[in-house]
Amino acid sequence: MLRKTIITLFTTLALTLNVNAASDGELILKKNNPAEVKDCFEKINRATFAFNQALDGLIFKPVASAYKIMPSPMRSGVSNSLDNLSNLITIPNNILQGEFYKAGINTVRFVINSTIGILGIIDVAQHFGLQDYEKEDYGQSLAKLGVGPGCYIVLPILGPSTARDTVGSAFNFLGGDAWYNVTVRNDTHHFSDIDYYSSKITSGVDFRAKNYDSIENLEQNSLDFYASVKSLYLQDRQQKILNTKKIIETQNDSDWEEIDNN
Repeated sequence: MLRKTIITLFTTLALTLNVNAASDGELILKKNNPAEVKDCFEKINRATFAFNQALDGLIFKPVASAYKIMPSPMRSGVSNSLDNLSNLITIPNNILQGEFYKAGINTVRFVINSTIGILGIIDVAQHFGLQDYEKEDYGQSLAKLGVGPGCYIVLPILGPSTARDTVGSAFNFLGGDAWYNVTVRNDTHHFSDIDYYSSKITSGVDFRAKNYDSIENLEQNSLDFYASVKSLYLQDRQQKILNTKKIIETQNDSDWEEIDNN
């Protein structure tokens, strides 16, 4: 009952305030300016970052290296399937942000790719001229409502985040993620917990493989790898919230993906 009440209140608030909050682009830009986001827990964040680096070296980097040598069609199929699943979070957030046209297109894309495209392995929808829009999440919806990012946070395993984005991610487990609902929360007799967690692990490996060289180059060429990753993440979040491809400051972060919300 509490979960349903929270989701209902959040949805009502989002639909009511969306226009006013999203219309003040300058305020959203200022609130999400990377320079304005405080690193309140820097010592803890750096310790967690070091832990994540060690875990990456032991597990994700070797697995991603092996994943990279898989035939390209197989890797593309996996990526397409993961992108298709991400629509289950993108669609409700399109609605929360008042982007009803995009919600409709993404819904049609999901149906087509999940059926004709064999669980999303093949992006059949693109051949029907259906545009593949950017992913959306609850952290972005909160930002559109005018909620500031709060402090920068590094989460164990999941990596960079902010207080707002961490709270936004919690909505996935309160009924906001249909994939989580049918695999973990409810016994559907068709899917199980392992399906959900396997998809998340695979998503992490896929991200690491796609950005293998970029991450290695960034680490080798950064005087402070922690600071570089923080800057890159915060710039990317600002771009996603504003739905812009504009390069901020000097770094090109067009290939950054947020693996903890999708």
